[in-house]
Amino acid sequence: MTMTMTQRILALHSGKEEVRPGEIVEARVDLCLANDITAPLAIKVFEELGVGKPFDREKIALVPDHFVPNKDIASAEQVKMVREFAKKYGISHFFELGETGVEHILLPEKGLIAPGDLVVGADSHTCTYGALGAFATGVGSTDLGVTMATGRIWLKVPETLKFEYKGRLRPFVGGKDLILHTISLIGVDGANYKTMFFTGETVKGLTMADRFTMANMAVEAGAKNGIFEPDEATEEFLKGRTNKKGLWLKEDPEAKFEKEYFIDVSSLGPQVARPHSPANSVEVEELKGTKVDQVFIGSCTNGRYEDLYHAFQVLKGRKVAKGVRLIVLPGTPAVYKQALQSGIIEGLLESGAVIGPPCCGPCLGGHMGILAESEVAVSTTNRNFLGRMGHPKSLVYLSNPFVAAASAVAGEIIHPKYVLGVKDD
Repeated sequence: MTMTMTQRILALHSGKEEVRPGEIVEARVDLCLANDITAPLAIKVFEELGVGKPFDREKIALVPDHFVPNKDIASAEQVKMVREFAKKYGISHFFELGETGVEHILLPEKGLIAPGDLVVGADSHTCTYGALGAFATGVGSTDLGVTMATGRIWLKVPETLKFEYKGRLRPFVGGKDLILHTISLIGVDGANYKTMFFTGETVKGLTMADRFTMANMAVEAGAKNGIFEPDEATEEFLKGRTNKKGLWLKEDPEAKFEKEYFIDVSSLGPQVARPHSPANSVEVEELKGTKVDQVFIGSCTNGRYEDLYHAFQVLKGRKVAKGVRLIVLPGTPAVYKQALQSGIIEGLLESGAVIGPPCCGPCLGGHMGILAESEVAVSTTNRNFLGRMGHPKSLVYLSNPFVAAASAVAGEIIHPKYVLGVKDD
């Protein structure tokens, strides 16, 4: 039987020669992870099982990133619980302040994931690691607690949807625009419990940052996972980060897909998702003139060095509009350091940005940038649901870093070409 990449990974991890969509498998896990919100419940479940020790202290990652530095007593207690668990059992990959960052940027950066791995995490955006050719998916904290004890998890084999992109990308267009456009085509439930397989000539030319962004947002279409074939770009990213060899799988030419989508991106402009859904995406030109109160650049979707660089390209030598708050959170300490060394942080400060520590912060309405009633934000995050970043009557528009930075300068949603005075063709 020919199998998709996802099917092959699940078959290999469950000791089967083949698996079929809809089949339930018990699979071994290469890495499981949780953060400061989801780990405490997983820890309670683990302790209730009474197994004595985790299945493998090298295959558990605990990353406090949502409410750190601790914003209140409750968040401090949660992180304390995770810290004590990590110390008690000698968990190798516990990342405390100074080392911590947004988990889905930090873990690939640390070389903890290789192609062909099976990764589960108590966070919906665990699917980010599909950019490396891994099967990665989010699970509940209860499931994660059991996985920390056993190293195994029950999974239903998903059907695969194939998304083939062709055409040359226009300036200021990248992975964020491709995935927003794709979600607008199929809807937030268009890939429910499916694999989104991203391929095509356009995808081959994408940076790893763009691929991470696309895999990250597969869950916004309801997908179980998103996945790319590992290639030279993957190899270059992993160089010097890991000694894991991984499984460098390719999609079988005869693999069967539930549905195939063919998307020509040649004329695609920067996309912006209107409130209150990532599927509500349109060309940025349609929203020109929409006044903005706050701009946020960061998160597991767009908090990488490349994202800060793109924002800096627009902001360099310019000032944030009066009355607009620009918040920038580098994804990890390494991203922060690289941006410091290259002069990006200094340039963003000179433009009027506020630079915060590596954490999730405003993305989930946690801290460091909560929106008040009726305020409008442009954000490089992955979700703009009602009340996601603050007051239920606030409005959040999702965009790439180019558009976010341009909007901060203009004080309204705008195409970057107008701020930079260039053509986009």
